Amino acid sequence: MRAQTVLFFMALWVFSATVPEAQAQQNPNTIGSQSTTQKVRNPLNDLLDEAQAALDKNDYNAAIPPLQKFIEQKPDVAFAHFQLAYAYTALKRMDEAQAEYEKCVALDPKMPEAQLNLGMLLLNKDPAAALTPLGKAVELLPSQSRPRVLLGLAQERTGDLKGAAESFEGASRLDPKDSEALMELGRIYLKTNRPADAEAKFRAVLGIDPKSPDALKGLALSLDAQKKPAAVDAYRDYLAVQPQDNGARERMVHLLVEQQQFDAALAELDKNTAGQTPTVETLKLKADIEIGQKKLDAAIATLKQALALAPSDAQLHGGLGRTYLQTRDFPDAEKELKAALQLDRNNLTYWKDLSSTFYLAGNYQATLAALDVIAKVETPGAGPWFIRALCYDKLNQVERALDAYRKFLALDENKNPDQVWQATQRIHVLEKMDKKK
Repeated sequence: MRAQTVLFFMALWVFSATVPEAQAQQNPNTIGSQSTTQKVRNPLNDLLDEAQAALDKNDYNAAIPPLQKFIEQKPDVAFAHFQLAYAYTALKRMDEAQAEYEKCVALDPKMPEAQLNLGMLLLNKDPAAALTPLGKAVELLPSQSRPRVLLGLAQERTGDLKGAAESFEGASRLDPKDSEALMELGRIYLKTNRPADAEAKFRAVLGIDPKSPDALKGLALSLDAQKKPAAVDAYRDYLAVQPQDNGARERMVHLLVEQQQFDAALAELDKNTAGQTPTVETLKLKADIEIGQKKLDAAIATLKQALALAPSDAQLHGGLGRTYLQTRDFPDAEKELKAALQLDRNNLTYWKDLSSTFYLAGNYQATLAALDVIAKVETPGAGPWFIRALCYDKLNQVERALDAYRKFLALDENKNPDQVWQATQRIHVLEKMDKKK
């Protein structure tokens, strides 16, 4: 529903000219003699008539010569320039059309048709230049919504989103059923982080045209931005009329995964990839779904398939490492997580997964080393201190274990009673051991 360069007015205009009356030669001796007046046709009118007849038949090439001849004789007649510009526009001779519209508005700044058409012509090639004639058209046509819509488009394209919203709102007040104004308002509201207001405008458009693809997509995007579960159904409605929009379908799959509707997500993903070679992104998404379905072996196979396409993708190595960790395949988990860290050394998620892998595999010294790396970036909370305490305890480092258990208790505030009980008991035991030393 973007603005088209449409000429709004092609009004008839007649240039009338008369020559002085010609009086017949009379015999002064003739009784009852009368003078006669003869109107001689102005040939300029013939040129305008010829041009108008050609324009009425959409024969724009034929309209140009008589208009040019007229302008040679009467260069200060604004409407002749307007008609010539109209013909040039229809023939897509835009530079010549622009020049004639500019001459027209210079001669008659209050001709709304010329201001509007000049603004529309400039809208795509130079939105900033379109602002002046479109602003003038709004002044000259205060009761019409269309000039405001066009001005809003120019303002949006020049980065004036606030001004664009005001123009579209003005157009909408003049014509509440102007679906283009409503649609553009919805888009502006989305861009300016007003998704609830955008939702209302897109719903208004759908009240006028229930199958509008742009409005259906806009509604889905606005609901998505508000994190409303209804976004999934909105994407479905949109995809019913635009089934080839794979980006929208992929976003819907992500939402289904977030809502843990894994079977539905996989069905939609299959629709999106039917008959196509899998991509890294679709394989990542499929693996997420399989992990959600607790089909870990299938997810491992999918991630391996993706890694064959992108062997240097740290995220894939990290995801595969975490999946191996879930299956308690610690050697392969360690291998993949280390590969991920070689590609993305500062990723804390990979370090945390690696520390968990080391701990569950019984490699307590390596666990502590990994925790040291993490602690350089973020302050350890209760959980890391508990793991540290367990590692020191296993390594018979009594004083460090006591210190770590005490820090855990101070930070946990009894939020994890089982771990609190275990830490308290170990502190009693370790204190006795420490005294014996």
